[in-house]
Amino acid sequence: MDEKIGRLIEWLNKSTCSYLAVDTVREELEGKGFEELRQNEEWNIQPGGKYFLVKNDSAIFAFTTGRGLSSFRKGSLLFAAHSDSPCFKLKPNPEIYGDGGVVSLNVEKYGGGILYTWFDRPLSLSGRLTLKSDNPLNPSTVLFDMNKVIAVIPHLAIHFNRNVNEGNSISVQKDMKPVIGYYSDEEIREAKRGKGFILPAIAEASGLEVAEIKDFDACFYPKEKAALCGLNNEYIMSGRLDDLSMVFAGLESLLATCDEEIDHFRFLAIFDNEETGSATRQGAASPVLRDLMERVCERLGGSKEDFHIGIANSFMISADNAHAWHPNYNEKYDPTNHPVVGGGPVIKVNANGKYMTDSVGATVFKNLCEKAGVNWQMFVNHSDVAGGSTLGNILTSQMDLQGVDVGAPIWAMHSACETGGISDHLDMIRVVENFWKG
Repeated sequence: MDEKIGRLIEWLNKSTCSYLAVDTVREELEGKGFEELRQNEEWNIQPGGKYFLVKNDSAIFAFTTGRGLSSFRKGSLLFAAHSDSPCFKLKPNPEIYGDGGVVSLNVEKYGGGILYTWFDRPLSLSGRLTLKSDNPLNPSTVLFDMNKVIAVIPHLAIHFNRNVNEGNSISVQKDMKPVIGYYSDEEIREAKRGKGFILPAIAEASGLEVAEIKDFDACFYPKEKAALCGLNNEYIMSGRLDDLSMVFAGLESLLATCDEEIDHFRFLAIFDNEETGSATRQGAASPVLRDLMERVCERLGGSKEDFHIGIANSFMISADNAHAWHPNYNEKYDPTNHPVVGGGPVIKVNANGKYMTDSVGATVFKNLCEKAGVNWQMFVNHSDVAGGSTLGNILTSQMDLQGVDVGAPIWAMHSACETGGISDHLDMIRVVENFWKG
């Protein structure tokens, strides 16, 4: 197995939600000598420095400063991806008590997942806990991962729905409740008098007392490990490939090049909440990246004019995985622009501005691919199918950036288990390494 793919598999298995993905990125940046900045503290930004900022535990922004203000004016090389993936999030007061002492949990759908892929899978739970603190305006937080199978969403047997394979509408509220066990009447009475079943289990797994926990952000995830697939191990199968594989590509390539001096800034921007429209303070529709870049420019002694010159000279690769041609559904794809697994990184184009790509941005990325010795592919939606959007065009509402939307081709995007090509992932890392070298 390629060393980078081995690290990707390990990385995916650790990054079971956006909070843990960002924490993993943080650990690797610190290990490479990046210094953490905090928004509520003064910054001392120096030429030749390496810094990062975490936003609300689920987004992270890392940068290198080159030669300082002169490098900022010459433009930043930006790589953007997102930490979140479709899942089910635990609601407050989640226990639902049924016949025979069966207890299921009330959940809310996060993002646009393929719901039926979540049936009959071993599920675990991870996320963030907010704790009691002396300052009511500043609660402390800890991350958790139960890291064991605690639930299943059982499907209705075919004997009760003979038409299930002919199309099956799904109600999240009715059909998608994870079941966590069955209990005696006395256990249920005790749980109702206290904090239920799941919160004490989370507390125990986190080494905390239930009374310490004031609230939570908790996400279910499939417990299956990432794995290689295919007769020659051509494929990788995992939950959260979209978009953690692109986060890994940006991080891996940055860590490989960050100590090389160039005449530009490098920015790695990992946003949260792309799957729900990016309209949060840690999302791409917020001013968080612009504010960060303005503040860095100012701390280096730059003016507003310097900032605008730097932005005008910058280029961004917005990396979010692309739809690979599916051998069973040829009719769903554009006849001349359908990327294949194993064919290389994908440039995404949309005439109505759903992607930020134009001919200039596409040419820049093609040039980078040629420099890296990597093939590139084009994706355009079938003309009768409306496409989605991603980080690129959302970010351009905040900053006047030139750039391109790209991604590695995958199957079953937004499934509980997605599949991509090993070679495509390695090619993306090679291209971004060349990008970071200026």
